[in-house]
Amino acid sequence: MIQKQTEQTGSPRRFGCLQVAGLLLVAVVATALVTIWIVRSYLFVSEFSPVTLDAREEQILEAKLRRLDTVETGEEGGSSQGSSLEPEAYTEQGAKREIDFTERELNALLAKNTDLARKLAVDLADDLVSIKLLVPMDEDFPMLGGKILRLKAGAEFAFRDGRPVVVLKGVTVMGVPIPNAWLGGIKNLDLVKEFGADEGFWKSFSEGVADIRIEEGYLKIKLKE
Repeated sequence: MIQKQTEQTGSPRRFGCLQVAGLLLVAVVATALVTIWIVRSYLFVSEFSPVTLDAREEQILEAKLRRLDTVETGEEGGSSQGSSLEPEAYTEQGAKREIDFTERELNALLAKNTDLARKLAVDLADDLVSIKLLVPMDEDFPMLGGKILRLKAGAEFAFRDGRPVVVLKGVTVMGVPIPNAWLGGIKNLDLVKEFGADEGFWKSFSEGVADIRIEEGYLKIKLKE
């Protein structure tokens, strides 16, 4: 009876040399594939495609820029509008204290005025501004010299209880979230509430903003007098 039970149970299963070699081969291949994916995704990154507005969107953006008194410069540093700059008495009568842009307009402005369009992209969601940034590394940087790193960051922007709210949600480099300790402990911290009582940037910023509204694809900031 005991002999029969022993025969049914059998000795513990052991892996042969070929099986061990096969498992090692699978592990090596899997590691290589993951490494290739990381390198292609985060080191050899293609630049972003600049946003191009259609004719109607371009007209709307130009109207907003004219309202903000922006002046396009010509190739020799002069105004593209010739001698349109004339002396006039300063007044705030009828001045609009609101700044509003769509997500496409913000990205198109990058494409029109800087070389950041291929390295920086802005996303607007409800109470959230997110960016993607490609950072070229110096040739002398160890291991990553000459490569391009992908950086992502997000921050909450809102207006509650009569004051603006600015909260850093996080920063990610090469797909890895940066620890809060490395960010100075400011992750998920309301910067205006934390530092707005002291003299400095956040106090001045808070006192100058009447409203902030960020919705899907849209940004609007209203300033105080």
